[in-house]
Amino acid sequence: MRRPVIAGNWKMHMELDEVTNYASRFGKAISDVKDRDIIICPPFIYLRTLIEALQGTPVSIGAQMMYWEDKGAYTGEISGPMLRSIGVEYVIIGHSERRQFFGETDATVNRRVKAALRNHINPILCVGETLKQREASETFEVIDRQLTQGLEGLELKPTESIIVAYEPVWAIGTGKTATPGIAQEVHERIRNVLSSILGAKASGEIRVLYGGSVKPDNIDELMRQKDIDGALVGGASLDPDSFERIVRYKE
Repeated sequence: MRRPVIAGNWKMHMELDEVTNYASRFGKAISDVKDRDIIICPPFIYLRTLIEALQGTPVSIGAQMMYWEDKGAYTGEISGPMLRSIGVEYVIIGHSERRQFFGETDATVNRRVKAALRNHINPILCVGETLKQREASETFEVIDRQLTQGLEGLELKPTESIIVAYEPVWAIGTGKTATPGIAQEVHERIRNVLSSILGAKASGEIRVLYGGSVKPDNIDELMRQKDIDGALVGGASLDPDSFERIVRYKE
């Protein structure tokens, strides 16, 4: 059975005093959780703060992005070795906002995924369709392309793992959520595509998360779906009480 994952993506939110207060409250609140992985992905400048503040808790820390080169004259970029050196264990790659606003492509996603694995960081690869693509019945076509090109040339070693997050772009920050049935249908497709790319064994082990207006009032039903292994949570992860409820979803 795949171990569930609940990951919070803070995006460009929080100031330092809010971060320290959150860490204190949330760390105590979920100190007893042992049967699922909990990840928080804050802005770069708070990575070390959270790693230190949440040491000894069940929470792991992830970055929201990374560059594909290990070092060099790339002003403003952050590399895998930098992240790993401070204790970062996960990194979000290919988030729809990066694709929409910052020119991320399937080709650059592929380079980042490989760089993350090379540096012993677990990539959380995001895929998902826009409302226009869904209405044109192109969801599977988009998902297939993003996975095939994003994972092109990848051969997972026994010690390596990736996480895939399905984010219907039309449900991110809109309050709209894919029904559990719609989410399950796409997750099943993702697993089938992963099987064709990486093999049945790897596909069966890779955890596939749902992301798109996940909240305390819809997490339980989402997590009851066969191929949903967890959630990538945006706005609802900014409140420690809300995020705790999501972490403690009821099966």
